[in-house]
Amino acid sequence: MNGSTIDPRLRAALDGVIDPELRRPVTELGMIPEAVLEGGTARVTVLLTVSGCPMRTTIEADLRAALNELPDVRDVAVDVGVMTPAQRQELQEKLGHHRTNPFADPHSLTRVHAITSGKGGVGKSSVTVNIAAALAAMGRTVGIVDADIHGFSVPGLLGIAQPPTRVGDMILPPVVEVPEGADRRPEDSAAGAGHRSRGVLKVISIGMFVDPAQPVAWRGPMLHRAVEQFLTDVHFGDLDHLLLDLPPGTGDIAISVGQLLPRSGVVVVSTPQHAAVSVAQRSGTLAEQTEQKVTGVVENMSAMVMPDGTRMEVFGAGGGETIASSLSERLGYPVPLLGSVPLDVTVREASDRGVPAVWDRPNSPAAEQLWAVARALDQQGRGLAGKNLGITPRG
Repeated sequence: MNGSTIDPRLRAALDGVIDPELRRPVTELGMIPEAVLEGGTARVTVLLTVSGCPMRTTIEADLRAALNELPDVRDVAVDVGVMTPAQRQELQEKLGHHRTNPFADPHSLTRVHAITSGKGGVGKSSVTVNIAAALAAMGRTVGIVDADIHGFSVPGLLGIAQPPTRVGDMILPPVVEVPEGADRRPEDSAAGAGHRSRGVLKVISIGMFVDPAQPVAWRGPMLHRAVEQFLTDVHFGDLDHLLLDLPPGTGDIAISVGQLLPRSGVVVVSTPQHAAVSVAQRSGTLAEQTEQKVTGVVENMSAMVMPDGTRMEVFGAGGGETIASSLSERLGYPVPLLGSVPLDVTVREASDRGVPAVWDRPNSPAAEQLWAVARALDQQGRGLAGKNLGITPRG
């Protein structure tokens, strides 16, 4: 891939074409071995990572659009080929993919959030997807691992029908871009400084590998291996945040995540109903055994705001505060209530259409609280404090 021949008159335009899965310029990835301008025709050869690449049409369209902007180009001819095994291996090395778990590295700057709940039916997956979508709309690059192997739902909540792409032993996850108009709320502008204005979501789920109607009947070792492969085989690239949607309870996967990602923060999701509180507390307390830190509590499906402005407490009130207070006392450090998300029909309607509510109805009561949770998690900081930079002072 090092012997590319690109006409200087086409170089700048081609440098601006981004691979939709790898999120890097196609020229940087060695996908353009040749590009010439003959008369008024730009002739470009593009090498796809694999035969049958699901992004072929998008890549071709982006190349044509970029080159057609040039004043000397009257026509564009795109010749599509496929990388050889050696070229794919070179690509993996260029990307730094080594089948290790990069998020367990003490030097990793990615903030990892394990979203958990004591019991099912509290809207944990919906909360996970909307927090991730809000972070992406703030300009962050966000990964989601749907670790609820038996009850996967993230692909449907995001409207993802595209399968992952396998390049050798590397898996490229589907990418969801923040749509135009949902890129960022005005008050998030300062928080987004230094980031591109539109972030992306990179998503992996067992639901992308099996028939959605087929039950996944796996036990402990298989579940552990599935989560491990999501972290080692999937190439997420450089992420600002990684969110894991865990199954409810304190079973095998919750323990595996604690082992595989010991630096991950735990976010406990519960309804305000007191019957759910003690169960949610157990989910948070597990972090003490796995040496993780509980970074906060999200109370979901709190009071419903009625058309006349009154509030109906369908599932009671105060459960989130109770969990946060109890965990703070038990764990010996402050566990904040990150937000109380009201019961809001717009969240359900958006989810049914495969669109996060924070993108679809960003000013709805539920979305406002989900934005607040995302901002709180983002402000926990991704920095270099305490990290070994490998620099020795002179003298």
